Amino acid sequence: MNTPAPNSFESSLLELEAIVASLEAGNIPLGDALEAYQRGARLIRQCQDTLAEAEGRIQVLEQDLLREFDAPPDISGGGGL
Repeated sequence: MNTPAPNSFESSLLELEAIVASLEAGNIPLGDALEAYQRGARLIRQCQDTLAEAEGRIQVLEQDLLREFDAPPDISGGGGL
């Protein structure tokens, strides 16, 4: 069974949930169960890779925001409170 990966994270997750449900039901032959398990393992890796990529992008965005936010305003002399 060499089915191509789903097009989205959500599709992968739905397929993975279906595989888990069928394996938990225990009503599929052993050979099919092994193939489903292998497919599920590939989907888990794909989902983990997608999440890791998203986390990396978020960290980059946060770093950019933190640099802008952490830049102190230019307060020069001029009295104050």
